[in-house]
Amino acid sequence: MDIFAAILWPFKWVIEAILVTFHSVLTTFGMQTDSGAVWVASIVGLVLVVRAALIPLFVKQIRSQRAMYVLQPDLQKIQKKYKGKADRDSREKMAKEQMALYKKHGSSPFASCLPLLAQMPVFFSLFTTLQEAQHKKPGVGLLTQELSESFARSKFLGASLSETYITATSVSVQIIAAVMIVLMTGSQFITQKQIMAKNQNPDVQNSQFAQTQKIMLYAFPVIFLISGISFPLGVLIYWLVSNFWTMGQQFVVIKRMPTPGSIAHNERQARLLKKGKITEEAPVEEIEAPQPAQRVQPVSKARAKKKPNGKK
Repeated sequence: MDIFAAILWPFKWVIEAILVTFHSVLTTFGMQTDSGAVWVASIVGLVLVVRAALIPLFVKQIRSQRAMYVLQPDLQKIQKKYKGKADRDSREKMAKEQMALYKKHGSSPFASCLPLLAQMPVFFSLFTTLQEAQHKKPGVGLLTQELSESFARSKFLGASLSETYITATSVSVQIIAAVMIVLMTGSQFITQKQIMAKNQNPDVQNSQFAQTQKIMLYAFPVIFLISGISFPLGVLIYWLVSNFWTMGQQFVVIKRMPTPGSIAHNERQARLLKKGKITEEAPVEEIEAPQPAQRVQPVSKARAKKKPNGKK
């Protein structure tokens, strides 16, 4: 067993346990053991369990993302302060000030990637599990030889769940895989676009963080579009359902916890104002405090006799 397989082993065991559990429950209620419907439903159940477990990470991601937008003006000031300074001392000072700013706001540039990174072991474990099931190999845990063969025989819309776009045995299978790949990449794009269009403060649109978000907007869908042709249909189903979950979850969070100053925040304030849950406060004019009267120093007779040029 190589290192990669050893790392994935516990994840594969848990995934197999969840899949087999859902499969057993659904077949108990009358679904056919070898049908594609029961295995698709089991994969959907797996998505629900995994994504529910990742909710705390998602909440942390949202809070960190909001903090990243809020701290952008201060971050730009630091970058402007050290612009053109390439010496080691300046770079170290800049890094320290940036880290102090991240710590102050409780944010991190990598926090937005946590749910995706947390899903990677699950994704690779599911990929290898379905790949092994394609060749009727037993899993590492509850996925027995019999269940592995059952999965390999199962059909979804006439296509085997273990087939990929590349290994498809018919044009119809390729069409199903292509549609799912397009839906998967499209949902990924819409989710990221939703964040940038409604949950971003307009004042930080030209910041480095915002530019990185724009790159991710187009980069991730392209990556999934290219790599998706090698994913088994079972993995495509998992990723597609997971993206739909993310899209819906993102919609709820943006509506209820928008970034201050964003379009979504203004819309939320308008809704609350309409419902009477908040009151519109008139802007408070800043009134300058009265300046203390300057004390007039008494002028001595000698100084009073002096001329403006200082001569007597």
